[in-house]
Amino acid sequence: PQTTFMPRISFSFPISDEALFFAHYDIITKRPTTGLRMDPLSYLSIDYIGSTVIDNPNLMPEKTTDYELGFQQKLSNSSSLKFSAYYREIRNLVQAKQFAGADPNPNYISFTNIDFGTVKGMTVSYDLRRSSNVRIRTSYTLQFANGTGSSATDQINLVSSGQPNLRTTYALSYDQRHAVKVNFDFRFDEGKKYTGPSITKKIKGTDKVKTIPLLENTGLNITFNGGSGTPYTKRNIIGNTIEGNLNGSRLPWQFYVDAQIDRDVVLKVNNKEGKNKKYIVLNIYLQLMNVLNTTNTIGVYSTTGNPNDNGYLSAAQNQSTIATMADPQSYRDLYSAMINNPYNYSLPRRIRLGLMLNF
Repeated sequence: PQTTFMPRISFSFPISDEALFFAHYDIITKRPTTGLRMDPLSYLSIDYIGSTVIDNPNLMPEKTTDYELGFQQKLSNSSSLKFSAYYREIRNLVQAKQFAGADPNPNYISFTNIDFGTVKGMTVSYDLRRSSNVRIRTSYTLQFANGTGSSATDQINLVSSGQPNLRTTYALSYDQRHAVKVNFDFRFDEGKKYTGPSITKKIKGTDKVKTIPLLENTGLNITFNGGSGTPYTKRNIIGNTIEGNLNGSRLPWQFYVDAQIDRDVVLKVNNKEGKNKKYIVLNIYLQLMNVLNTTNTIGVYSTTGNPNDNGYLSAAQNQSTIATMADPQSYRDLYSAMINNPYNYSLPRRIRLGLMLNF
């Protein structure tokens, strides 16, 4: 059993009625997600287990220490600008390790808490509260995430080949250097605050005119997301050896736009006396994800950097093998279809129609 202490402290220092400094300090821990299972059979056969990795039930909790310092300034009665800088230190990350000089197996492999990482960055955000019918929220984040391993199995191939337990920092697999988000919301209110289009209709049998608001409680929300690509390790197709540095190459930038159109329908519920007791709001929405149907590359083959080509068909050393096939052209076509992995691309446009009941 492990006992963890996780303090969380937040400060806010108003320097005037239009500006303030803020800061927070957090410690967060979690149980390891890899290599924690207790399996007595693996220890029973440890003297001839070879390169099989043995779980370690004595792993420590992973610990994250988070610092943030920021400043927020009022620009107008409805808008503000915020700057914040953050630093996260991640300790006790799980990684495969070769235990040299052990008994009875002098070189068995298991998991231990030897990895670490740091994430540092800054965010600039602008917030326009609802003015008339419009609300806008934008943010830009610059981030650097470095560490000794992106996952618990990053070093397995290295230690299995008899190499020492090297600890070198490099860009982690989730190191997205630039991220931009813009949210635009346009919405019509109800009652006297309604400013949208309407039609007038004469009440039958009277001289009175009734105004019908066409877009009352109706809104359009658009979100734009953009970000630079995450890193991957470039490899040579001959021997699958590493070219350059670990995670030294980057995926291309990614962009997508989501939109939602919705309308609130207010339903009155009466009690036994006929008086209005409460309101139930039925929200009808049409959600469009990846409106522009943008094809974003989220995975590539490390030998080429392309999502649909691993370089096998064009490599000189493979031409003689391809020529021996019963139908070389058919082989090329089928191989090209096989390696064009759909999971290397973001999801296409999706449309959802739904109902949401609030009461």
